[in-house]
Formats: sequence, structure tokens, C-alpha cells
Amino acid sequence: MHNPLLTKSLVAGAAVAAYRIVKQSDDNTVVQGAAATDKLMGISDNLGAANGARCEVHLAGPVEVEYGGNVAVGDPLTSDANGKAVVAAPAVGVNNRIIGFAVVAGAASDIGSCNIAPGVMQGA
Repeated sequence: MHNPLLTKSLVAGAAVAAYRIVKQSDDNTVVQGAAATDKLMGISDNLGAANGARCEVHLAGPVEVEYGGNVAVGDPLTSDANGKAVVAAPAVGVNNRIIGFAVVAGAASDIGSCNIAPGVMQGA
């Protein structure tokens, strides 16, 4: 399912692969997410971007994202070390940043779907 509601064109501060979770690295600059604690912002489009090129970033709506592991419908998603979406599962008292929630189930390397809803989740 892919129906982006808001897309912004930003500069890639490093190469950004297609369908990856991104974070801002500077004003108007994005890089791939690299950890569950990163301040996640959106998801790159189907083209990705080379370092210094324009990167289209989806900020709202259900959009396609590459999964980095097994995901079930409704799972909260965060970034792995490569900007792929993985299930957020913080330890007790630990915070994880999430980019949103899975719309479809899938496995590692699948192009799934995420309803973008950035937030913070604390392990219980």
C-alpha cells in the first residue's frame, strides 16, 4: 500500500537507498537511519539518492519501506543500522524512536508498508 500524503525534497548527506528510513543530519539534509535511538523523520522514495543529490522523503501516509526482519501487521517500526524497518522492542525503561506502524506483514528484504507516525516508545 502506497499513498504518500506529504513528500519533501531534501539533500542527501550520504547515499540513501530506496525505501529506507531517514533522519535529518543538518538543516535540509538527510541520511539513513542507523539506530532505534535516532530522531527518525521519514522514508525515502523508490529512487533513493546519491550523496549531495536531492532525496524525496515521505513524511506522512502509508508508504513503502524495506523490512530488515520479520514484521507483523500493526508492529511499531524503527530503524536498524542500515535504515531498514525493524520491529521496535526496547528493553524495560529504554526509549526507542519509531517511524510508524506496519500496514502489511513481511520478512527481511521485503518491500512492506508503513503508516508514518513518528514517536517515542518506552519498553515496559
